[in-house]
Amino acid sequence: MAGTSSRTAGGPEREVADGTPGRPDRGQGEGQDSPAVIGRRVKRLRKEHELTQRQLAEPVYTAAYVSTLEAGKVRPSEAALRHIAERLGVAYEELATGKPTHLVTALRLRLADAQRVLATEDAVDAQAAYELILGEAEEYGLTQERAAALVGLGECAMEMGELTESLARFEAAEQALADEPLPARARAVRGRAVAHYLAGELRYSCYLLESAIDGLNTSGLHDPGALLQLYTASIAPYMDMGAHARAAQAAELALALVPQVSDPALVATMHRTVARTLIAEGKVEAAQTSLARATELYQQLQIRTELAHCHWMRGYVCAQHDDLAQAEAELRTARSMLVSKRAALYVSQVEVELADVLRRREKPAEAAELLESLLVGLQPGRGAVHAGGAHRLLGLIAEEGGDLEAAERHYVTALSLLEQTGAAGDLADICRLLGDLMRREGRTEAALNVYRTGLGHRAEPGTTTLGPAPARPPFAPWT
Repeated sequence: MAGTSSRTAGGPEREVADGTPGRPDRGQGEGQDSPAVIGRRVKRLRKEHELTQRQLAEPVYTAAYVSTLEAGKVRPSEAALRHIAERLGVAYEELATGKPTHLVTALRLRLADAQRVLATEDAVDAQAAYELILGEAEEYGLTQERAAALVGLGECAMEMGELTESLARFEAAEQALADEPLPARARAVRGRAVAHYLAGELRYSCYLLESAIDGLNTSGLHDPGALLQLYTASIAPYMDMGAHARAAQAAELALALVPQVSDPALVATMHRTVARTLIAEGKVEAAQTSLARATELYQQLQIRTELAHCHWMRGYVCAQHDDLAQAEAELRTARSMLVSKRAALYVSQVEVELADVLRRREKPAEAAELLESLLVGLQPGRGAVHAGGAHRLLGLIAEEGGDLEAAERHYVTALSLLEQTGAAGDLADICRLLGDLMRREGRTEAALNVYRTGLGHRAEPGTTTLGPAPARPPFAPWT
């Protein structure tokens, strides 16, 4: 009977109660183009247009055929669907697939707008926009748009410091794109790797990135944009693990890819990240040039989070060269920009750098207060490397103030955090500080054990427990 529900083999028929046009009518286990779903869709649209089965069918088909079609007992031909679509005044594609006309285009425009909101405004607002897009993409079975929304949600969660949520979103995006070529999954892979890196899981981050790079290079899928994302993302974990040679190679390859990449945001991120390897190599002028180029591009794109990262990096460069006043100014600018974006995890990381500058500027009380406050948001799993750095600084402040017991406590905590991450350089440094403290107190054997631990992490400078380096692409700039 019209207006009532009946059951089919595919699941319960779903009548649209709210009158919203274009919604899918599928039951459990039914595809958008199954006869039962198409039949219910035709029936719903016919009733919305107040047509009888005979009016819909004539002059080409019969009322009996429309009745059979609406019952899901026959798969309509393309010709039949085109006739019915014309009678209903809807697009053939909408009738055949359930997707409203221009839906994909509209969703992609909204995805671009959500990405703009994330870049220039607030991650919370961007998250809300992505959630709405995700719901519609799932409703209409749009895999590409669903995956893009999941990646966007992962990036929002990462900016807000919710790394567990971020990882779940990136993993879901990868699963959604499991049947797509690897380049289509690069952004999700990169996001998941960065989230693991921020959580202090450096080796696993490198493993994810290297596996994807190998997959692209050995399969002949030399997508420049995908490779640039992956090589750029690998630099930070390589540097923190002490794998400086690999970081330099990744930077060299990233630079070689730039002429083939049209996305200015990817190019800007590459320049900002490569600056870190240039600083490590003592190429300060080149690093400043790279940061200036990144800043210029981010200003043009109005990407506030990444622009804050440029100020952050400039502050680091100034601190390395004892220009502490300028370093403090740059880091405070970065912190202010990130606070306005509510980028909690990044705020805490900048505060570690700022606290070090304040300590060196003989403002230990202000530095300690900042560090104690930020550690609340840097629990294990939310930035172990930077939490270790915060405890290291608190240890230095305590030691410089004569509180050796507190200093040792902070050094031991830092060592425990850093051992989980494999950050070789930081581990060696904290072992040296702790060993020196113990030696000054006359605890020679304990100091030796700590020194041995540090030496174990630095036995072969520039190496890690990682496997072979990724395969080099055919355009590699070295021989």
